[in-house]
Amino acid sequence: MSYDHDSTRRGAIAGRVLLGSAALAAAFCAWRFELTPRVQAEPTRSPAIAAVPTPPPLSSPPAVSAAEPSNIVSDVAERAVQSVVNISTTRVARQRDIDASPFFGPFGPHGGQGMERKENSLGSGVIVGQDGVILTNNHVVEQASTIRVKLVDGREFGARLVGADPRSDVAVLRLEGKVSGLKTLPLADSERLRLGETVLAIGSPFGMSQTVTMGIVSAKGRADLGINDYEDFIQTDAAINPGNSGGALVNLRGELVGINTAILSRSGGSQGIGFAIPTNLARPIMEGLLKDGHVSRGWLGVGIQDLDAELREAFGAGQRGVLVTEVQQNSPAEKAGVKRGDVLMRLDGQPIDSTGHLRNAVAAHAAGTKVPVELLRDKKTVQVEVTLTQATDPHAAQAPAAGKEASGLAGVTVAPLDARMRQQLEIPEEVRVGVVVSDVADDSAAARVGLRPGDVILEVNRQPVADPALFARLVQGSGPRLLLLVLRDGRARYLLLAK
Repeated sequence: MSYDHDSTRRGAIAGRVLLGSAALAAAFCAWRFELTPRVQAEPTRSPAIAAVPTPPPLSSPPAVSAAEPSNIVSDVAERAVQSVVNISTTRVARQRDIDASPFFGPFGPHGGQGMERKENSLGSGVIVGQDGVILTNNHVVEQASTIRVKLVDGREFGARLVGADPRSDVAVLRLEGKVSGLKTLPLADSERLRLGETVLAIGSPFGMSQTVTMGIVSAKGRADLGINDYEDFIQTDAAINPGNSGGALVNLRGELVGINTAILSRSGGSQGIGFAIPTNLARPIMEGLLKDGHVSRGWLGVGIQDLDAELREAFGAGQRGVLVTEVQQNSPAEKAGVKRGDVLMRLDGQPIDSTGHLRNAVAAHAAGTKVPVELLRDKKTVQVEVTLTQATDPHAAQAPAAGKEASGLAGVTVAPLDARMRQQLEIPEEVRVGVVVSDVADDSAAARVGLRPGDVILEVNRQPVADPALFARLVQGSGPRLLLLVLRDGRARYLLLAK
């Protein structure tokens, strides 16, 4: 009979380890008896166990109330409410006498000339400067004849409007009179916010001053909601109600990350979907208003469109970029060499992934700024430098009106773009080619997906369309898909159609 000496040795070692473990376990039990009030005699220890020294008793941990496991939220809330103010405004509205009273017609006591009526509203604001600078929403103070601000300590001040930017819904106020002892909120880098991060919403919902609610960051970069021209909202489920507008969205470091602005609700109250303007969007606007009294925004001069999966494949684009659908004459984009059909990938080194993102990126630069732009043209990278100019047209940086992609051309009739159609459809003079969609059959696939009479088809597969005959030849000579450039309501966009 043979033996595995190594296994025997390992067995002996294992036995000693087990014996040692048993000794330590018994010692720990003995130590527990030392810490626990004895209600019975201590059991007799074996000699082997007695050889292991008993650890000294541990000091008791400080008592923590079960109702308050942490004071972080309370500490932040109690500090932050001192920087959030209640704003009350009065504006004078005129209305006709017949609307003011059911008892007097247009020939009543005021002779039909109208009467003045005062309207009051409530909102919130955030103190961001020791000199009395307050950040709030434009819609809180819009058309106000008087503005009153009440602090958490009960002091009241008049306030004047330094400036407002309706397109982003940001306004800046300054307290009047002698101000002192103001508590300000530091502005955070809102780009550092993370999904699921805890935030506090502080304001005056329904006039209830310094109300604090808690939630998380539900989403970032919410754009194209149609609330403002420039949008990059933080979405939160912290309760926001009427009167919270202009109040603070605060992180657990006690920093201002956003200005509460709007809610998505069917009832008019909080349903868990609120929106705040991030500080990274509000900060440069506030600085421009304080410095110049207005906001200087750059303008690129392009029409743009988001890319879906099929368009990305057609243009050879990856997961980022927006499609350039038109380039305005004498615009910065045209002067830099940007062309229709380019995919704009980066602006000033910043990746672009949506039309809203591009609008905000352009607007964040002042007029006169030179910015590098990376384009994808014919599946090749092109670098250009654009010198932005002042945005004066309120629609200049907006995305083209949304449309739907057609899946075929069956049932579609086109007509020449003659002088009569140009006048009727208000087609700009610079649009020199195209055919007009004159009819779309109700039961056709084109009608079901949204192609409609009045659309002007400018290109087929990147080829200009001069007349219906050429349009037909280009369609017949194409592959299984058509890339159409369609002009609708003065905006151009690409449609990718399956034949």
